[in-house]
Amino acid sequence: GRYLKKKNENKRVIISNLPFGSKKRKENPNRYYDSNKIKTTKYTILTFFPKNIYEQFHRFANIYFVVIALLNFVPVVNAFQPEVSVIPICVIMAITAIKDAWEDFRRYKLDKEINHMGCYIYSREERAYVEKCWKDVRVGDFVQLQCNETIPADILLLYSSDQNGICHLETANLDGETNLKQRHVVMGFSSQNALFEPEFFQNTIICEMPNNDLNKFKGYMEQPNHERIGFNIESLLLRGCTIRNTEAAIGIVIYAGHETKAMLNNNGPRYKRSKIERRMNMDIFLCVGLLFMMCLVGAVGHGIWTGNFSEHPPYDVPDENGNFLSPVLAGFYMFLTMIILLQVLIPISLYVSIELVKLGQVFLIHNDIDLYDEEADLPIQCRALNITEDLGQIQYIFSDKTGTLTENKMVFRRCTVDGIEFSHQENARRLENYKDLDLDDEDFAKFQHFSLPPMNTERQATYKQRTMKPLGRCQSARAHFQGHTRNRSLGRRDSNQSQVAFSSTIEKDVTPDRRLLRRVREATLQTENLSPFIHMKTSTSLTDFFLALAICNTVLVSTATEPRQRVTVPPPIKPSGITLEKIHQIFQRLKLASLSQSFSSSQSSSDLGASFSAKNTEEHLAALGCCDNDDNCCASGRGDELQGKGSTDIGNASLDEVFKSVTNSSLPTDFCYEAESPDEAALVYAAQAYSFTLVSRTPDQVTVRLPQGTLLTFDILYTLGFDSVRKRMSVVVRHPLTKEIVVYTKGADSVIMDLLEDSAKADISAEKRMKRIKEKTQKHLDYYARDGLRTLCIAKKVLNEDDFQKWANFRREAEAAIDNRDELLMETAQHLETKLTLLGATGIEDRLQDGVPDTIAALREAGIQIWVLTGDKQETAVNIAYSCKLLNQRDTVFTINTENKETCESLLNLTLEEVRKNYEVEKPQRKFFGIIPTSFSASEAPSAEFGLVIDGRTLNVIFQGGLEEQFLALTKHCRSVLCCRSTPLQKSMVVKLIRRKLKVMTLSIGDGANDVSMIQAADVGIGISGQEGMQAVMASDFAISRFKHLKKLLLVHGHWCYARLAKMVIYFFYKNVSYVNLLFWYQFFCGFSGSTMIDYWQMIFFNLFFTSMPPLLFGVLDKDVSAETLLSLPELYKNGQNSEIYKLSTFIITMLDAFYQSLICFFVPYLTYKDSDIDVFSFGNPINTISLLTILLHQALEMKTWTLFHLVTMVGSVMFYLVFSLIYNATCVVCNPPTNPYWIMERQLSDPTFYLLCLITPVIALLPRFFIFALRGTFGASLILKAQQLDKLPKGQQDLEIQKLRSRKQTTSAAAVSHGDTETQGLSTSDVNPLSKQTPEEGYCFFNRWAEEESTATDSSAGPFSGHYPLVPSRVTNPGQNSGKLTKDNANNFNHGSHRRSVSAVTL
Repeated sequence: GRYLKKKNENKRVIISNLPFGSKKRKENPNRYYDSNKIKTTKYTILTFFPKNIYEQFHRFANIYFVVIALLNFVPVVNAFQPEVSVIPICVIMAITAIKDAWEDFRRYKLDKEINHMGCYIYSREERAYVEKCWKDVRVGDFVQLQCNETIPADILLLYSSDQNGICHLETANLDGETNLKQRHVVMGFSSQNALFEPEFFQNTIICEMPNNDLNKFKGYMEQPNHERIGFNIESLLLRGCTIRNTEAAIGIVIYAGHETKAMLNNNGPRYKRSKIERRMNMDIFLCVGLLFMMCLVGAVGHGIWTGNFSEHPPYDVPDENGNFLSPVLAGFYMFLTMIILLQVLIPISLYVSIELVKLGQVFLIHNDIDLYDEEADLPIQCRALNITEDLGQIQYIFSDKTGTLTENKMVFRRCTVDGIEFSHQENARRLENYKDLDLDDEDFAKFQHFSLPPMNTERQATYKQRTMKPLGRCQSARAHFQGHTRNRSLGRRDSNQSQVAFSSTIEKDVTPDRRLLRRVREATLQTENLSPFIHMKTSTSLTDFFLALAICNTVLVSTATEPRQRVTVPPPIKPSGITLEKIHQIFQRLKLASLSQSFSSSQSSSDLGASFSAKNTEEHLAALGCCDNDDNCCASGRGDELQGKGSTDIGNASLDEVFKSVTNSSLPTDFCYEAESPDEAALVYAAQAYSFTLVSRTPDQVTVRLPQGTLLTFDILYTLGFDSVRKRMSVVVRHPLTKEIVVYTKGADSVIMDLLEDSAKADISAEKRMKRIKEKTQKHLDYYARDGLRTLCIAKKVLNEDDFQKWANFRREAEAAIDNRDELLMETAQHLETKLTLLGATGIEDRLQDGVPDTIAALREAGIQIWVLTGDKQETAVNIAYSCKLLNQRDTVFTINTENKETCESLLNLTLEEVRKNYEVEKPQRKFFGIIPTSFSASEAPSAEFGLVIDGRTLNVIFQGGLEEQFLALTKHCRSVLCCRSTPLQKSMVVKLIRRKLKVMTLSIGDGANDVSMIQAADVGIGISGQEGMQAVMASDFAISRFKHLKKLLLVHGHWCYARLAKMVIYFFYKNVSYVNLLFWYQFFCGFSGSTMIDYWQMIFFNLFFTSMPPLLFGVLDKDVSAETLLSLPELYKNGQNSEIYKLSTFIITMLDAFYQSLICFFVPYLTYKDSDIDVFSFGNPINTISLLTILLHQALEMKTWTLFHLVTMVGSVMFYLVFSLIYNATCVVCNPPTNPYWIMERQLSDPTFYLLCLITPVIALLPRFFIFALRGTFGASLILKAQQLDKLPKGQQDLEIQKLRSRKQTTSAAAVSHGDTETQGLSTSDVNPLSKQTPEEGYCFFNRWAEEESTATDSSAGPFSGHYPLVPSRVTNPGQNSGKLTKDNANNFNHGSHRRSVSAVTL
């Protein structure tokens, strides 16, 4: 028994609840699991007070004040009436408690709403599904779900109304993804045709314990005969998701309530301590030190004072034994009394004020219209309420690339089939004009087809009309179609209608490439006319290429009406020009032709060979080259040959007829595609543009409409999904006509290229051909990557029946396995995906978000270092870095890729040496030319000439080999750093390394689940609520919808929040010190007896009410510089970066100023009333009034923004003080014996001396501060002061001045860069044609000098490392010779390298 128990400790066993009715509830083993009721509140009515007080005592200051208030109840040391001293701490804690209670009440209301939602649960008594609340769902219950219903708990799917046992989920509530996910009924339950009967369910479910991993779940079901059926995440419906496109689904509850994966993932907002708060806690300890010093002075003074009396004074009362206190003990008691008296030195209201101010700041940020995204209807979300001021002190930004800098809208750009590149110029032009185009339907359709061959216009036009229909998904199952047209705001997400993912017009409407369209037409013509001169191979690989694009994915087809219905049955079609038998013959013929071709060097293949001759290669490269210009792409000679073949005219006619017949047929044309990733959608839309249209998909079949209009239905035998280890996906299908089994694979080029068939087995001509195709495709892939496109390779493989059967058995065993199932499945997939035949490759553009280059340039100017950490390919990442101004054309870019520790170390050292050399040369020159502006010191701003590119493997070596110090030393000198191919873990390790070692403020920004760890590792985490879901947003402190919003968020709001809060904190310290010192100076005149000259109530109200409003208003509304100026002069941000407003020096100066002001406020009235017969409170009242005025005027000096609010609070504070004093002094007759403040204020207000004091004293007290402000404005004008002066100028003049400032700055930095340019020219070792691929041996390092103009000289002189390069292998004498070799191989291609950057490389 114990063994079983132990074994099941980390497993959960679930059985049906039905055998245990309401009577046998106690016997039910499921009763120990959580119910489905959720409670996110912290408190109940009973626990609120104890729990909230306990939480508030986590603050050091609160404990301190409570202890002092209690100390005041001890008779020996009390300074005030004990009851009075409790008031401040009670008020402060009450305000905080009310705020907490309000937040908790909001949570309670939300919980109640969710708990009372309805769902259907099977009831044994009624033998039917009855409606119950969510909170009544229990583990082991059977739940029935309908279309568009939200799932109440984590449920294992046992039945679906879909005949294939599939249920569709929309996970938008969980991760924000609007695309549909498929879930499958547990194996063994899917075959049933009858409705599922819960009564007959007798299996036991064993699964893992509740955890928060949304992508993993495993377990098995044990039947009464001990047979086991395994299941995984594919059968689990998660709480919070919505059922779509499935009429009904039934399942058993596995996890409920707080044990569901959704609830385990929701941690709520995070609490971080901001930099100011950390600094402030230190200063509070300094204040405590100051307090102890003052109390010590008081205690010692009191001891000396009492020790000086020869006999005890009359007020010194002995105890009952007639003994008097010894001076030492009297001094000790006085020490405690003084602590109570001077306790206000520690600002008690500061913490609450800061919380209120931050709430105000968050409110203003949240309501900033510039940070609102109209398209997505999303404002900025501030999830962490307590780090707004950290936004103003950021020094490093770590950004993801895909979806953060780019749109995550994938647009098909170009492709290469069989080694021939199709540049899709028309499509490129469409994308350029896309932004300027007003999307009216007619103009759009016209504009789209200005460049299409005539045969296609009719079809294209119908195709366009249908794509303009709105695609939406309504929440209710009976929704009628809403006919709103989709104007400019593409992809607007209405509250009741979520769009189909990845289906904006820009992604869908692909304009075909003329040359490729002609080839596709010829291929279809040839198959129709069976012309004798077919290049059979090309036409089959063309057809195969587009079939692979259409089939090799998991895209669902649904109609564009609402609610979306899945298309599973291919639609009926009128017979078109071609019959199925004819197609069948064609495919057989093609098959024979391709077989004959691969085994003999037939006429056609040599013909094809000719087209790949050197002449054509050059021509083709030239074509590639001029594709970059705006002219029409120069067609390679091949296209003209084809036109000259003569049969195209006849072909045109017959094909036109075919297309007419298709267009007029009854095929419903409005499909919408639901893809799991934007890349998949882009490829299906590309295939559709060439008339290979995906028409329907079921788990067993997929139907494609060919250009001829025929429908082909493939049987899907297996689908091997994409995963990040294999980096590819495959489908195994049976061809409907040739009956062969074909595997279509698409994936990353780095992987597919290694899986291609070894060409040595074929004959010589075929081998040459395959090798040539591979080389050319690789060349195109490198070119695409340089162009910043995302590349995918497409390949196929034909299996014979025996091999397939063997593999299928192996796969079935793996699927049924319970232990190490994942490893076995991976192994079977890898076993199948080998010896592939390359069909071609695609380049998909992930478009840059608008405003990204501008934002990055501004953040750069603000002195922020920007790193990009991405999982993407190196070439793509480098390219995006150039296009978004992260790297400059003039930069020297170092690329370090190696897996060897020694190599890595020496590369880092070499690079560092090179960078430092450059630095040493530049420093004296720069200073000599007077180039460094005052705010720019070499240590703080990195040189603008170096970039570093590093990959994930190298990062591993750096972290494991302890090379962090060298890496950091190098990155400090780099303008920007790109980490490519990095895992989520590496991203967070990099952030932690920089934060820990360099002690800087970091910000991470990302949009996907893979960025979560990086977002949580940084000081400030920002999530982008984009297409990749909400996980990043859930983990973040702030969520924005576009990268460009970062500019205003940091440069404006960040600057303001920091400046306001820093000034407010310092002001609080000043206010309390200057006020408390008044009491301290008085001690010298009252024998250090701990008595006061100000009434207790006045003292307590002073901080709580009289001086509390102005600083709050200042903290929320003050703007030291206007938003426009902050945006146009980003370097103003450095003020916050260097913490210039609030640091130790400013704190000490403020303290000294407070001491000076308190001396003035005390001694001016003292000297005025000296030798008069005035009583204590009549002496204290003017001091109190003067101090109040001084403190408020001090605040007025600091304020840069004056509104009606500010004026009202300032005047209001003084008025409130006077009114309160008058009423209190009039009513308080005997409330404070033996001295009473009766009628004091009334008497003084009739005394001219009082008015004179109130006029003169604040002026004398504030004179030094005012004088320093004036001096600062006149002489050492800092940038902030200049900006404030600019703000006062009229608009036109202001712009001129800003431009002057900026141009002055640019000339200096340009001069600095040009210096660097001449210095590092020697680095260039050779120019290597960008289209050639180098394969690095062990590790290599690029020293890239991106030149403005292409230098074609093949300079093979030895590089700077020829003499002392430690790691050069013996066969390469020096880098120079090596580069010479490289150059020779590429000499033919040299003139065609149209790439505008020259690359100089030193290869190890």
